[in-house]
Amino acid sequence: MTTTVVKKEGPAAVAPAPTVGSHVRNYVSRVRGGDIGALPAVLGLIVLCTVFSIMRPSFLSAGNFANLFTQGAATTLIAMGLVFVLLLGEIDLSAGFASGVCAAILANVVTVLGYPWYVAVLAAIATGVLIGTILGVLVAKVGIPSFVVTLAGFLAFQGIVLMLMKSGTNISVRDDTLVAIANRNLSPALGWLLAGLAIAGYAAVQLLRHRNRVARGLLTDPIAVVAARIGILAVLLGLAVALLNQERSRNVLVTSLKGVPIVVPIIAVLLVIWTFVLQRTSYGRHIYAVGGNKEAARRAGINVDKIRISVFVICSAMAAVGGIVAASRANSVDPNTGGSNVLLYAVGAAVIGGTSLFGGKGRVLDAVLGGAVVAVIDNGMGLMGYSSGVKYVVTGLVLLLAASVDALSRRRSAATGAR
Repeated sequence: MTTTVVKKEGPAAVAPAPTVGSHVRNYVSRVRGGDIGALPAVLGLIVLCTVFSIMRPSFLSAGNFANLFTQGAATTLIAMGLVFVLLLGEIDLSAGFASGVCAAILANVVTVLGYPWYVAVLAAIATGVLIGTILGVLVAKVGIPSFVVTLAGFLAFQGIVLMLMKSGTNISVRDDTLVAIANRNLSPALGWLLAGLAIAGYAAVQLLRHRNRVARGLLTDPIAVVAARIGILAVLLGLAVALLNQERSRNVLVTSLKGVPIVVPIIAVLLVIWTFVLQRTSYGRHIYAVGGNKEAARRAGINVDKIRISVFVICSAMAAVGGIVAASRANSVDPNTGGSNVLLYAVGAAVIGGTSLFGGKGRVLDAVLGGAVVAVIDNGMGLMGYSSGVKYVVTGLVLLLAASVDALSRRRSAATGAR
């Protein structure tokens, strides 16, 4: 005779609510497992700013702080586009001179042909889109490695810039709107207003996300951690705006110079847009999927070729935006626009910020953090009187260190079974 034992079921087990302590322990565990994200860039930025502030107190002056934003703006914008290409494990060596070609188109349209600034801007961005489409098709459809295609582009675009500049002449950019992008500032009141809107928007997104996850019974960060994030952002933005709103002019009787540089909200808006694209859209998820495993993504029904072409289009379009900012800052375009160390610094910014060269891991925020590190190194060492050679050596070592950390973290992730 078989006896059937019936177990009395009790209420379903409910996962304990996360605490600050458990959140910290989980974060430490992820770091030990190789998921370090942008932590090295943040720590490096703190260390560099501390050292330069001690060595040269003028480093944190209002004037130099504003100069940091305008100095690294073009590089950061190009790096933001490069993040999309790097997420697929590809590379774009032509992004620097692509920005130069787009800047040359801008200058010719607005100065030589005499069209309005908005026509020139659209022409420059359209040129970037065309360049990205050509590069993407050659890589995705023809099957040429991105290194070869973009290296050819690097050489060809350098020649196109020379032809557009009539083999060496400079073209001035005098349009007030274009010049204002990298050389003018918001009013102090408008700076505070935008900072307040940014904090309120970030708080709304964080709190709404927390509420939705709790309502669905999903694990979420403790409300204290969410509040801490909002508070840290509020403090950082408040300090930055307060410092930038100080008078920076050496002679107030001649001109007043205070307020947040106009290029800062431009970068912030693009950061929000591209972050939303990568983290909140199916297109962004497809990019990560293709970067993680191209064949698996193809079998899952993702149009891999379309994704590969699109990231080159985004990269070159952002290079065009970077070229516009560079032309604005210099008030002109010359044959070297987009050349020299522009590409190296842009790639370095993306990698130093935490984007992996192996694909599948990275955020647009990495480009901003890495761009800040590169700008701080260049600016701080300049204040200390070091030569360009020393700056290049130090920046190269920092890039090598970032790539080494990425490789080691991936090895650690593989060893611990983390993705």
